[in-house]
Amino acid sequence: MVTAPLRENNVLGLMAGGGAMPRMVVENARKAGQQVVVLGLRGFADPELASIADKFYWCGVGRMGRAIRLFLREGAYRMILAGSVKKSDMYGRFRLFRLLPDLTTMRFWFFHLPDKRTDSILGKLAEMLEARGILMENCVKYLMDSMAKEGVLTRSQPSASQMRDIEFGWPVAKEMGRLDIGQSIAVKEQDVIAVEAIEGTDRMIVRAGELCRAGGWTLIKVSKPNQDMRFDVPTVGPDTIENLKTHGAKALVIEADKTFVVDYEAMVERAEKYGIVVVAHRNDDCE
Repeated sequence: MVTAPLRENNVLGLMAGGGAMPRMVVENARKAGQQVVVLGLRGFADPELASIADKFYWCGVGRMGRAIRLFLREGAYRMILAGSVKKSDMYGRFRLFRLLPDLTTMRFWFFHLPDKRTDSILGKLAEMLEARGILMENCVKYLMDSMAKEGVLTRSQPSASQMRDIEFGWPVAKEMGRLDIGQSIAVKEQDVIAVEAIEGTDRMIVRAGELCRAGGWTLIKVSKPNQDMRFDVPTVGPDTIENLKTHGAKALVIEADKTFVVDYEAMVERAEKYGIVVVAHRNDDCE
């Protein structure tokens, strides 16, 4: 694929999905002197982004051609992906009628992808954007203060049995990531209770709670080996803790330096309240 020459300025494009990450990217990028043009993915992005961005447009998930035209028109020759999109929506009934993909998206989806795994989709998207003169950048450069630091984040320490589950489950979770299946697994007594796929972590937590009625299980959420930090960065926050508490988990294990934490203090405070241990773990042997 031929790459178009990239032009430099201080305009940053942001394709925004759901959750708190897009807001933090906008705020921090503007503090760094960037003018931020946000394309909010319809049905996912927070409408409040319009009040803090320099410019804001709505864009459907299936409207890649529109996204490219808007970024180029606004001079956003660098862009970031941030926020969540429910991949399962792409497999719903009447998806073509609901998503109304434009010609650019149709060609991309049906003719340019070797498979439909997340890394394949986003990697090829980055290539296509660069061929049109738009460079996809790493979102973490604007989120460094919110990345999990190594150690036990709560006052409560993991028990001996939880440590055994961590040591057992970590390489399993990493292998699921390597295969680009999902970021999370649920473990209890050195057995895998549930594995995340396209339903996402939140729905996997619900399923793990249904399968492990006794509770006391551990959620392990990791980055992929050799994670491309431009997209699909693992994310947790207070809502994750609420979901874990509701469905009987007693420990959350995330990857140090590769997990974005939404509202760190609130997350830890809630975990302490519910007796959930939070550990930011590192094991370079699994990379």
